[in-house]
Amino acid sequence: MKGEKKIVIKKAPIKNNCPVCFNKELELTFYQKHTFNAFYHRTTNQVTNEIKCNKCHSTIYPVDWNSNIERVFDYYNKLVQPDRSAVRFTLLFYGVLIVLLILIVGLTYLYLEDMI
Repeated sequence: MKGEKKIVIKKAPIKNNCPVCFNKELELTFYQKHTFNAFYHRTTNQVTNEIKCNKCHSTIYPVDWNSNIERVFDYYNKLVQPDRSAVRFTLLFYGVLIVLLILIVGLTYLYLEDMI
């Protein structure tokens, strides 16, 4: 169950020309990185982006951007509000924690009663 996933936080259609096929159907997508583990789920503050053409399905890299695409990207980049960076523990974590606490309390009780 360990892994990383990029979750979409915002998708926006762009009416700029594709540098490859000159079509006006581009899509700007922002992703946020999430890390999953058996014990926790971590939301990072790392945000990535991708611009893709819907007609030729090519990824438009920043080297190929013109000034119009950069302007639109800057605008949407300001609008993106990623989730807060946080760690959420799973039920397995809490279960293991409770078992360990019960074990420590039990061993302490047995030690204090001179049964060990």
